Amino acid sequence: MTTATIAGLFAAHSLTAAALELPTGGLADVLGRRAVLIAAGLLNLIALVLVGLGSAPWLLALGMVLMGAGRALSSGPAEAWYVDTVHADSGPDADLRPGLAGGSSATSAALAAGTLLGGALPWLLGVGPDLGARLREVSSGLLLPLSVPLLLGAAVEIAFVLYVVTALPEPPRSAVALRDVLRDIPATVVGGLRLGGRDMLVRRVFLSAGAAGSALVTIELLMPGRAAAVTGAPESGAVLFAVLACAGFICSGFGSHLAPLTARLAGSGERAVMVSLGAGASGLLLLAATAASTGAGALALSATGYGLLYLGLGAAGPNQNDILHRRVTRAGRATALSVQSLALQLVGALTGLVVGVLRPGPAPWLLGGTALLAGSLLWVRRSALAPSAPQARTPQPSAASPSVPQEPARFEI
Repeated sequence: MTTATIAGLFAAHSLTAAALELPTGGLADVLGRRAVLIAAGLLNLIALVLVGLGSAPWLLALGMVLMGAGRALSSGPAEAWYVDTVHADSGPDADLRPGLAGGSSATSAALAAGTLLGGALPWLLGVGPDLGARLREVSSGLLLPLSVPLLLGAAVEIAFVLYVVTALPEPPRSAVALRDVLRDIPATVVGGLRLGGRDMLVRRVFLSAGAAGSALVTIELLMPGRAAAVTGAPESGAVLFAVLACAGFICSGFGSHLAPLTARLAGSGERAVMVSLGAGASGLLLLAATAASTGAGALALSATGYGLLYLGLGAAGPNQNDILHRRVTRAGRATALSVQSLALQLVGALTGLVVGVLRPGPAPWLLGGTALLAGSLLWVRRSALAPSAPQARTPQPSAASPSVPQEPARFEI
């Protein structure tokens, strides 16, 4: 396949996820977290099998579209279920940060392990007795070494669906007709969009997600080419980038683990977000400053900047989401998370288009770094967080209408 065809397949994934982000968030709030998570797991299972076994472009495109739909379905329900459960168990004032940090660290650890395992398995199958050749022979060419990581991912999705069915109990919901579900989704989506318009803290969380999306797209677009320039060849550059990606996920997981401590040291979740995003922005600015240099010192600074970016984003996430969950009710929680994810993806896509036309050098790196720095500066002015308990007792006019307390006054793009 040509590079343009491959880019088109990834665009099919991203555009599907973006188009379905808000409607599926509303679906989770109306229909239930567990049902939507099960649907996400099944769609991802089918998608991974199609991409792992398919050879025709239309089959691969279908797989990427289904994967995008699964991505949209899974972007908020699990976290919304967690927060609902903690609130039901320990009250609306329960500290959410340790659990959110633990979940984010687990995600980063899984991404790091998956990056290494997915890259190493096809190579390992060709070592020694060449099990990859036997796979091709036994399956008449259907199974290739590159199919194995994807099929392993499909097996993980089966385990995921079984886990959701058995280990994520939800309070019983009243029976809802399909037409009522479809009718309530637009109202829930509109409520989620309005939420960012009328609540300053929620608006900051959404804008910070967009800034993080800009930073992530910058690093993901530019770092592979930079790694190839360092090693002198695309193949060795790809190996270096795989190692860097794994290291980035580890830094992100470590940052998430440090999120509660960051909040305590900074004095509040808001200041922790400001410090964390500022640290991430300094990492991108270091990469911008060393973009035209190839010496050992410049490489060391580049590696430091790369780690700082992921460390900062990892530490900011749980603190942002802790603020977000204190400002929304159960009825609109998954929708709010979908708006946050949508902001990350849309701003990231726009940044990617701009980065693609900028001349190589510091300028593309500066774009992402400046966006993340602006996201950090959003949190300079501190706001008074309203108590959670009154919000939880406020009667809701409709299950599809998220509400927040009156003022006084939280990216595997």
